[in-house]
Amino acid sequence: MIPLITRLCSRLALAGVETGVWRLLLARSLRGFCDGFVAVLLPAYLLALGMSTLSVGLISTSTLLGSAIATMLVGMLGNRFPRRSLLLVAAGVMVATGIGFSSFSTLWPLLVVAFLGTMNPSAGDVSLFLPIEHACLAEASDARARTALFARYSLVGALSGALGALLAGAPAWIAAHFGIAALPSMRGMFVLYALAGLAILALYRHMPTHRRVPTSARTPLGPSRWIVVRLALLFSVDAFAGGLVVNALLTLWLMTRFDLSIGAAGQFFFCTGLLSAGSQLAAAPLARRIGLLNTMVFTHIPSSLCLIAAAFMPSLPLALFMLLLRSALSQLDVPTRSAYVMAVVTPAERAAAASLTAVPRSLAAALAPTLASGLIGLGWLTAPLLVCGVLKILYDLALLTACRHVRLEGDSS
Repeated sequence: MIPLITRLCSRLALAGVETGVWRLLLARSLRGFCDGFVAVLLPAYLLALGMSTLSVGLISTSTLLGSAIATMLVGMLGNRFPRRSLLLVAAGVMVATGIGFSSFSTLWPLLVVAFLGTMNPSAGDVSLFLPIEHACLAEASDARARTALFARYSLVGALSGALGALLAGAPAWIAAHFGIAALPSMRGMFVLYALAGLAILALYRHMPTHRRVPTSARTPLGPSRWIVVRLALLFSVDAFAGGLVVNALLTLWLMTRFDLSIGAAGQFFFCTGLLSAGSQLAAAPLARRIGLLNTMVFTHIPSSLCLIAAAFMPSLPLALFMLLLRSALSQLDVPTRSAYVMAVVTPAERAAAASLTAVPRSLAAALAPTLASGLIGLGWLTAPLLVCGVLKILYDLALLTACRHVRLEGDSS
């Protein structure tokens, strides 16, 4: 992964991007690696602790709700502190999260750790790190190179997440070959999560201090306020839908409907991660050809149709095929969405825009996992996937209608 990041950064340096951005990309890859195995392992870990399927949804909800509040605070206060300091705090919280999940065994302490920590039950990045790193990336590039930089940022996250998902089967393998019980092996994975947080902390300590962008007194958003509010509302619909099928719940769905093992689930999410990573590479050239907004919408709708189809597949191979096809399309909107938000606001508003579009997304997504896990527990197995697909299609159509005439700042497309 490090040689890949070095190669990506050397190319970006020729295209109007600061060379020091490699630290952000490497930190993103470490977090993606941890998110990859946590999202697959979390349902099995909680069930091994004697908890119910509803508990999986409750902890996922607590995680996303806490991330939303932390992201909101970054949006309100982020311009008052050096971004390196905020990143160091976030890395410290990641260390504490890993220690907490490896130590506690009952629901309420884990709910508190999930709420205050950085655990991510989904495929994307919904943590405290996101708005800070996005602002740093936007500052480190000009408009011409911004979409490519966000695509590479998403790419390293997707690739490392795929590798992490493959590691989710490690506790079962350790139990089979070394006679160690599965539960202690699972706890060890959360210790690994904490160690990754320490490595990220070391990376951030040596970053240059990013300048604090001056804003007009206490108002983080100025002339771009209404477009940001519009995007935040639309993104929240997409996020609520996505929260119904975060990786942890999709794992739970596959385990419940098709009795899929954790090792097999890890291999499946490894494949979906590779497909998602491959789609990230196509995002920038496609956006240059048809525009950021069109790329977001016209690749997202087919992926939602694949998800709906997967809900009704009668066998595991057919369901996995439709989910893999969905993964090849569903992430093309991730770097383009980030670049789009950065392109419709002024430079002084970027940190606030990144966080204030992320907060409603996290809040909306936080409501969905508990609902989805409850539906799965009641035996309504097709409902989460079906509702998710329909809502995402409605979101895409509304986004296209609301934003097709919005002018972008700079040539980001």
